[in-house]
Amino acid sequence: MEWMIWIGAAVSLLGLVSLVWSIIMVTRAKRHAADDDALRAAIKAAMPYNMGGMALSVLGLMAVIAGISLS
Repeated sequence: MEWMIWIGAAVSLLGLVSLVWSIIMVTRAKRHAADDDALRAAIKAAMPYNMGGMALSVLGLMAVIAGISLS
């Protein structure tokens, strides 16, 4: 089940990249936001990347743990 460990690690890494991307989006929005409504809209736009990244990270780590326990 070594392949499951590597696939899980890749999925978890993809989730981490998505989380970093959402952090970058919000940081840029904080720098360039003219008012509070623009900042809220930018954070709302970054939220799917954040939640998707969390979900991918969890699923990837679950696959890693399952691969380790099945090996």
